[in-house]
Amino acid sequence: MIRKRASRVAAVLPVAAVALAALTIGPAQSASAQENRAAKPTVVLVHGAWADSSSWNEVIPRLEADGYPVVAVANPLRSLAGDAAFVKSYLATVKGPIVLVGHSYGGAVITNAATGNKNIKSLVYVNAFAPEQGESAVQLAGPDSALSADPTTVFDFVPATLPPTPATDLYLKRSTVFKSFATGLNDKQKSLVWATQRPATLGSLNEKSGVPAWKTIRSFYLIGDDDKIIPPSAERAMAKRAGSTVIEYDGGHLGLISDARAIVRGIEKAAQ
Repeated sequence: MIRKRASRVAAVLPVAAVALAALTIGPAQSASAQENRAAKPTVVLVHGAWADSSSWNEVIPRLEADGYPVVAVANPLRSLAGDAAFVKSYLATVKGPIVLVGHSYGGAVITNAATGNKNIKSLVYVNAFAPEQGESAVQLAGPDSALSADPTTVFDFVPATLPPTPATDLYLKRSTVFKSFATGLNDKQKSLVWATQRPATLGSLNEKSGVPAWKTIRSFYLIGDDDKIIPPSAERAMAKRAGSTVIEYDGGHLGLISDARAIVRGIEKAAQ
């Protein structure tokens, strides 16, 4: 009987040891992973006009896989000052260092929203506007932008009453999305971009910017060489003026969808 009991105890001991090791090592590994994630800055993504936070869906999982806390803020697209105030209020709730990223019109928003926030370690402009005080997005797009054509051939107005007012919502025409806005995507993706777009007001795109955060916060500028909405020449000029680190890639205006890996590499460079 004594031998049987001894053999049973011997058989149980390895199992208990494994269980104890799991209890001991598991939490330690989990804590280590949490510390690693906590050590990285939070990446806050701000989408542009005619989009929503889902436009970052190809970027977010890649950043998360590399250990970055990530959030994509819903940009109201109502007025530049109001949109920036909304994002600014969200940023005030984020603890620790922040990498603030803006795409397209979202660049104008982060330029205003980041001012005065000491937690923001870097700004990242992805095919975006980086305005100086007193400049508007429409002004910075320049004459070579696809948006600078006859507005009635580029946009659908809601309400349709002409002339439009600052409160008029602008939707991109299907032809604009296919030929200029969503280059680099296949037709199925382009159709989805057109069908799900969120409008920006005419006033928000023409509103003058405030004091730019890029004057006091380091910045990175990701330029798609085939951007037809904000021409690369205009982006390079804004990047030079802001003293940004420039990263160019072979993509169009929606590089965050078509060339997500390149965008993630640029954001992570800014985070380091």
